[in-house]
Amino acid sequence: MVNQLYGGVEAGGTKFVCAVGTPNRILKSVTIPTTNPDDTISEALSFFRKQKIELGDLAGLGIGSFGPLDINSDSSAFGRIGKTPKSNWSDFNLMTAFAELNCPINIDTDVNAAGLAEAILGAGRNKKVVLYITVGTGIGVGVIFNSLSFRGRDHPEIGHILIQQDSQDDGFAGVCPYHGNCLEGLASGPAIEKRWGVSLSQLPIDHPAHSLQARYLSVLCMNLILSFSPDVILIGGGVMKAPGLLDNIRNNVMTLLKGYVPSVQTLDEVEALIKMPRLGNQAGIIGSLLLGERASLILLE
Repeated sequence: MVNQLYGGVEAGGTKFVCAVGTPNRILKSVTIPTTNPDDTISEALSFFRKQKIELGDLAGLGIGSFGPLDINSDSSAFGRIGKTPKSNWSDFNLMTAFAELNCPINIDTDVNAAGLAEAILGAGRNKKVVLYITVGTGIGVGVIFNSLSFRGRDHPEIGHILIQQDSQDDGFAGVCPYHGNCLEGLASGPAIEKRWGVSLSQLPIDHPAHSLQARYLSVLCMNLILSFSPDVILIGGGVMKAPGLLDNIRNNVMTLLKGYVPSVQTLDEVEALIKMPRLGNQAGIIGSLLLGERASLILLE
């Protein structure tokens, strides 16, 4: 029997996943296409109203959202989506949108929410520093330290770091609308399709796209290792389904580090450090429910 119920909203650019339950047990869920804010939020609120009648009040609601997103609780724009290519969503405030549920609300980025889920219940369990990377439509990195996501004045945008463009890729301008050939502009799913015409998984294993993608993501991993000294780096997202990509990344990281980091000297140590997530496509909604649980605990403090 569940004593307290939490709500979770995984607010993505293509779909909203809404759920009621606990982080360990989802009782009800629904997937809603992300269209315009009025229609999307209306459907989400209808779901939660129905669950309130059937299951009872929510003790807290957690939202893991696409960004950029204001997650600074001291900001007047707390909970507001920033400049996004997603039509009509710029300046939309998610905290305000769900206020009618009359429960504590906790909000974070979608990648931080998924990273939190992996750190608490997934492949990063019992680890101090967990980095969660998603490589898909965009590239995002969640930094989880002692089971808390890192939040500064703004949330990290590690997917937009500038890296050296591979010499074999010099003619490619990148697809990022802001920075062109930043990491996301060079190595996201849309970048791969713009460059080669198809997804990475559709290309033969000996196609140069595989080694190029592995080089870009291994540079990311190297920079993260040197910056955060993580216990584990978890890499997920649609692009990572390409055969052999994870192993190529690991091998490249070994080459790039050149034995400099004491804890990463052997391939076995690299394999223990750089891994696939465990929760798959459930990480985002589980993380959102964890945020909802924490919202209720903050209220009790």
